[in-house]
Parts: sequence; C-alpha cells; structure tokens
Amino acid sequence: CCHNPTGFDLTPRDFKRVLEVVKARELLPLIDFAYQGFGDGLEEDAWAVRLFAAELPELLITSSCSKNFGLYRERTGALIVCAGNAEKLIDIRSQLASIARNLWSTPPAHGAAVVAQILGDDELKGLWLDELESMRLRVASLRRGLVEALAPHGLNERFAHIAEQRGMFSYTGLSPLQVQRLREEFSVYMVGSGRANVAGLDGNRLDQLAAAIARVCVN
Repeated sequence: CCHNPTGFDLTPRDFKRVLEVVKARELLPLIDFAYQGFGDGLEEDAWAVRLFAAELPELLITSSCSKNFGLYRERTGALIVCAGNAEKLIDIRSQLASIARNLWSTPPAHGAAVVAQILGDDELKGLWLDELESMRLRVASLRRGLVEALAPHGLNERFAHIAEQRGMFSYTGLSPLQVQRLREEFSVYMVGSGRANVAGLDGNRLDQLAAAIARVCVN
C-alpha cells in the first residue's frame, strides 16, 4: 500500500490478477510492506498480504517500522517468511542467519525494544494506533486540501490524481523545468521528477503553494 514514489496503489482486482500470474508462473513473491497504516488503516492495508499468504505455499514479506512507528534512524523491521512446512522454515532460518551475520552480525536493539514495549502494553498500543490513524487522516486531508486550493486557479482537474493517491509521497506531474522554477522563485522544494513529500506540507499554507504551482503551470 501507499506506493513510493508514485502514491498509486493496485486495486483489489489488480492484486488478484497479479496473484494469478504468480501462481501460473510459480513465482516466489517478495512484498515490501513499508507503509502499513497510512493507506486505508492498519488492518485494511494488510488485505493483499493476507490474500497472498492464504493462496501461496511460499511468500516473503518485508515489514518496516520506520514510518508507522517513526523509527527512521533505527531501521527497525522484519523479514517474514511463509513456507509450506516447518522443516523448510528451519532451513530458511539457518540461511537467513548466515546472511545476517555476514551483513551486520549484531544490529542495534533499541528500535526493536521500543516496538516491543509499545505492542506489549495495551495502553501504549492504543495511543500508537490513535496517533497512526491521526497521521493517516492528516495526509489524506492535505491531499484533498491541495487539490481544493488549486481549484480557483483552474487546476483542480489537472491535479485531481493527488487526492486519489495515498501515503506520504506523490508524483505531481510537474516537469523538471516547473520544479526548478518552484525552487528558485518560490522556495518550494521537490525532486526533479516532480515527486513531492505530501506529509511535509503545511496545511495552513496550501493556498500559497497552490498559487506558486499555478504560476509555473500557467506562465
């Protein structure tokens, strides 16, 4: 969910079609699950992962706590392996342990300890769930708010996709030249491809941002 960098997600129908291809070609899928909780909700975002886990004999899932727990510097997460039987899991665990030892041997435990403390305490977990939902709703509100702020400039339809996207990032559709003008003339920063960090927007200054976008799009 919340595809980075585009902000566009596959629909349930799309995921089912992907699953059909995976089955037909006997592929081993790796699902990067980095933004759980920022799409439709913590449980809702896991729908596709659970579908694949229920339908396939083997599956790899990488889950990150960097975003939904705010632990960017700790690089906390997990590799989840679904296999056909317990014996195969033992072999896989042995191989993963060998790879991990060669890569980092003993990783920091601080981030994992924070996550374990929160998930192991009902009160802390409740606070975390509330804050995560608040952030999800905030980002969605910023997306809608920016499109609404662009309406007086006649650009709401051109940028309607921003409100339809989900998660922290968006491909705005702005050209490299327009991005350069935003940076040099209005101190609005995004990468040259037009990819913007929606979560970093100031909700009180969306009209100002919309006016700047209108200037570089119209003139």
